[in-house]
Amino acid sequence: MSARSQLRAGLAFLAAAQFIVGGWALLSPRSFFDIPWVGMRMPYNAHLMMDYGAMSLATSVVLSVAAVTIRQTMIRTALTVYLVFALPHLVIHVRLLHHLTPGQRVPLLTALTAAVVIPLALLALTRRARQKS
Repeated sequence: MSARSQLRAGLAFLAAAQFIVGGWALLSPRSFFDIPWVGMRMPYNAHLMMDYGAMSLATSVVLSVAAVTIRQTMIRTALTVYLVFALPHLVIHVRLLHHLTPGQRVPLLTALTAAVVIPLALLALTRRARQKS
């Protein structure tokens, strides 16, 4: 699979994930909050859940445009936008693990770590794709 194809697939995956999560949080904030690693036994706030959903949907747009256009500047911008959220999000949840059972920690940390590793790997691919162009 070429670097361009890998970039397109990775960007499309991230865009779809952001779209699904964002739509869920925006349209059904209570249901989204009730996931143990989202609510983490903290007080519910519909406004924050809907804001998070809207932000995730916005991120899905920039990732989708990058996946369609496959322009290096757009790809790097989209992945950086995503990482500016994903990396602090991981750090925040690592600091709040005490709110979760051990069985809830593993899937959360796996997903949030992947949310950082995938865009970093895709950013590295932008160099490879450029060198082969």
